[in-house]
Amino acid sequence: MPESAKPRVAVIGLGSMGYGMATSLRRAGLEVTGCDVSAETVKRFVADGGKGASTPAEAAKSADIVVSVVVNAAQTETILFGANGVAETLGEGAVFISSATMDPDVARRLAKQLEATDRHYLDAPISGGAQRAAQGELTILASGSPAAFAKARPALDAMAAKLYELGDAAGQGAAFKMINQLLAGVHIAAASEAIAFAAKQGLDIRKVYEVITASAGNSWMFENRMPHVLDGDYAPRSAVDIFVKDLGIIQDMARSQKFPVPVSAAALQMFLMTSAAGMGRDDDASVARMYAKVTGTPLPGEPK
Repeated sequence: MPESAKPRVAVIGLGSMGYGMATSLRRAGLEVTGCDVSAETVKRFVADGGKGASTPAEAAKSADIVVSVVVNAAQTETILFGANGVAETLGEGAVFISSATMDPDVARRLAKQLEATDRHYLDAPISGGAQRAAQGELTILASGSPAAFAKARPALDAMAAKLYELGDAAGQGAAFKMINQLLAGVHIAAASEAIAFAAKQGLDIRKVYEVITASAGNSWMFENRMPHVLDGDYAPRSAVDIFVKDLGIIQDMARSQKFPVPVSAAALQMFLMTSAAGMGRDDDASVARMYAKVTGTPLPGEPK
């Protein structure tokens, strides 16, 4: 590729995060091919000015950078090494940017497998939500070889407001993300418990929100998620089952290291209960609805 040429990027997974990331990459002037299990979503991306591909292998064929924006490690491995996977066609020296939240040991294994074929792997979980993805203002927690960072730099610059370079090998980025997810899950569960408990006391929960967001008990998750409860709007920005997965990974990591994590274990049980009650695909603030249902507490928009 000539020095002056813009790198070609493939984005695998055009969900709420991936679509925004692909849009940010296009806005930066990069040539972007999108691939998703939904043919309709790919058509929409093409209509918006991108290119489309029906399989990861097709998307990666002429790419210098592949950005994988899927849910978990299993999907990432399938995209890489499954039938019609990226590894079948990705050029030598190209880089695979993995954005899924996963166990650090799995990130290390996938990186080793891909790097053995003279392609680069950047462990780069993301934080920030769909709106920041669309604005190119994500926080990216990345680790990988200097060569992987160098190759991925144009895409990272287009997608991130904050890029943390956390080590020269895959796994470090994943480990940092799991610490974030431990706190995020605990904070959502705690916020949900607090707002439902306030409702049980007969308090005006809009006033509770106003007071807490100006007080020491506030958290980013309370401030960000509890408006969904106030509005009775549980359309998923981030689903309950994401934290069933992520807090589950934390339990697995902690057990293997014989490290106690009782607070996140309790939060996991609340997410599991919420999912088991049929709300797994709803917004993660639905944990408040679970508390409300168990205790007969009315919340906005919920049946009395």
